[in-house]
Amino acid sequence: MARRQVLICLGLASSCDYGYVWGMTDFILNALDQSPVNSATNPALAVAETVALATHTDALGYRRFWLAEHHNTSAFAGAAPEILIGHIAAKTRHLRVGSGGVMLPHYSPMKVAEVFRMLDTLAPGRIDLGLGRAPGGDARTAAALQAGPKSWPPEVFPQQVEMLVQFLEDAAGLSGADGGFPDDHPYQGIHAQPMGDHVVPLFMLGSGGDGAYHAAQFGLPYVYAHFINPDNLATALHAYRTHFRPSRFLDAPRVMMAVSALAGETHEEAQYFAKPRNIWAAQMLQNRAGRLLSMTEAEAYRPSEEEAAMIDMIARRSLTGTAEAVLDQLDSFRQAHAIDEFFLLTLTPDVAARKNSYTLMSAAAGLTQRADAAE
Repeated sequence: MARRQVLICLGLASSCDYGYVWGMTDFILNALDQSPVNSATNPALAVAETVALATHTDALGYRRFWLAEHHNTSAFAGAAPEILIGHIAAKTRHLRVGSGGVMLPHYSPMKVAEVFRMLDTLAPGRIDLGLGRAPGGDARTAAALQAGPKSWPPEVFPQQVEMLVQFLEDAAGLSGADGGFPDDHPYQGIHAQPMGDHVVPLFMLGSGGDGAYHAAQFGLPYVYAHFINPDNLATALHAYRTHFRPSRFLDAPRVMMAVSALAGETHEEAQYFAKPRNIWAAQMLQNRAGRLLSMTEAEAYRPSEEEAAMIDMIARRSLTGTAEAVLDQLDSFRQAHAIDEFFLLTLTPDVAARKNSYTLMSAAAGLTQRADAAE
């Protein structure tokens, strides 16, 4: 079904502009995974479950499978998305596999360029490089990750991104006015290997104004983390679209949104499997989150009155119910904010329920199943 242009109003004064809406059969669904660890399992099993989920979503018709980056947390085993990307790309056939995202302030732009050039060499045309500015951990952990005299403070993030783009352009054989480093740049002649024939696609992640401005400045697709900050969506998208500059990556803004979503056979089933997620998120707000509770522990958990209010708030801000109900909510976001793609983050300790949620969402959205997928 062809998309049609409509006037989109983002809930702000003077914030209406033209965007596109789609028919219900045109959903682009992606998966985002954090390798969650619950109290009844271990990090090694959590990583294995992520790999199994990737092959499952490959067969179900999802477009992208991205891996998160978290550090020094017992809840998530996904500390090195760049390693998992290569493994999952080798285990799947159709998915675009990427980082959701690489927390660039921790790393050398050249090294990131080299890692993703190698990944793209191993899986040509199937690698996405999502970038973030958040530390992915607390301040002490960030200091440990960036140990050394050349650490990158947050305020130089735009320069890091620019340098990364230049390394990737140079690695694709671009130079001079076409891209890469200027002739007088100190890094002119330094190449991120292995070189190739195209620039690895870049995406900017964010949950507030900074990410939106950076995405606009560099002309990158913007991936809004609704599951982190559901309240700032309209403001962030308005900033992104208002300040967007066309680039080699995009001629016009492209918006993706990552949501916390869990679908069940019934509304009650979905709510049941979402309990550990809601409890963990409430504990995180109180700075006392550990691993996810098991389903048995979640059923027996008795929160305080204050914590119960937090749990209820989190449940209301997540998309939980039958697949049809969740898809209706996604469609509401899409129509109101011209969202091009959605990432589903499904957090529950029950592996079968997690996989079934993606199965149900694929069927409800009418995704094309892939009989030749690796699963």
